[in-house]
Amino acid sequence: MPSVRARFYLPEIDADGRGVLASDEAGHLTRVMRLSVGAEIDVFDGRGGMFEARVEAVVRDAVRVRVMGPAPSAAEAAVRVTLVASVLKGDKMDDVVRDAVMMGVAGIQPVVAHRSEVSVAALARGHRLARWRRIAVASVKQCGRAVLPPVHAPLDLQDWLAHRGSDAALVLTEPAAGGGAALRELPRSAGVELIIGPEGGWAAEESAAFAAAGIPAVSVGQRTLRADAAPLVAMAALFEAWDGW
Repeated sequence: MPSVRARFYLPEIDADGRGVLASDEAGHLTRVMRLSVGAEIDVFDGRGGMFEARVEAVVRDAVRVRVMGPAPSAAEAAVRVTLVASVLKGDKMDDVVRDAVMMGVAGIQPVVAHRSEVSVAALARGHRLARWRRIAVASVKQCGRAVLPPVHAPLDLQDWLAHRGSDAALVLTEPAAGGGAALRELPRSAGVELIIGPEGGWAAEESAAFAAAGIPAVSVGQRTLRADAAPLVAMAALFEAWDGW
């Protein structure tokens, strides 16, 4: 079996097919993968292009590569899912970002809900957005996608509701709350914003706000899921119900 070439993120490729890896990617190539001049790798531009490339030069943390031709990449999901995920405590959000990108998410919008144990300001002070974006790049590299889904700056849930996009939206409800429709009962949509709550679930005023906005509640079964597992399960259930794989 042919070996899988290491993949690296290269968003800018010039007219001659050359580009320079950013410092994080260059360090991964030289210090982690221990590759050097002449190594054959794959690079992706984050916009759907995957290419075979060769390392041309390594100078400290600067790695120059040259694109040799197109390379295959994993197909994108047939349903465009934007994950609107309540920020979880600790490092659990790291896992949500990693797994959602692996599953084929089209974008991630972190939100701060009533029961989130963090504020938008605290997330900014902790540089969490930059971390999540690095995790997204790593997950794209691992799963073979050529599209890098955007991870947007965190918002308060009410701010997101006031300015949300035009795609259909669905909100995941816990079994104890009742009333959630099965995904297979809903009409398939080409694009959907899938809203997942925090530890402790949605506050009553948030559920009321979703209802007032015409956002239907959905359920993925009668078992209560961990908050960090719910996004992965909900995306898998949606892809299965809507033939989105």
